[in-house]
Amino acid sequence: MSRRMSAVRKRDNGPEMAVRRLLHAAGLRYRVAWPVPGQRRRTIDIAFTRAQVAIYIDGCFWHGCPLHGTSPKANAVWWAEKIAANRARDADVTAQLHDLGWTVLRFWEHEPPPDVTASVLAVVHSGTPSSDEVSAP
Repeated sequence: MSRRMSAVRKRDNGPEMAVRRLLHAAGLRYRVAWPVPGQRRRTIDIAFTRAQVAIYIDGCFWHGCPLHGTSPKANAVWWAEKIAANRARDADVTAQLHDLGWTVLRFWEHEPPPDVTASVLAVVHSGTPSSDEVSAP
């Protein structure tokens, strides 16, 4: 199990790459794995630094998607605590970025990349948060 989990990509995974390709094709330039200001070990999946827009593509398993999140039967308590800690960290990072004036958009990995891209384009081009903005997955 640990070999399988260690093989999961933190960045450059399929859903993130699909969104990045569409954003690039739309003419947008961005930073990948950009450090969260004031946090050494936290990064933004896709960052538009001038517009101060942070995009996160959250994995359904790791972040506890209400539609697709699963609970392993082996070490169930440990996994529940792990996913809860991930969600708490997500909320903390989102709050910190909001306090710094960033707009934070979080999407689930199962959301269609064209829909995610359209939401991001709307926010980046308008300079204001969209109705898709969420504080935590």
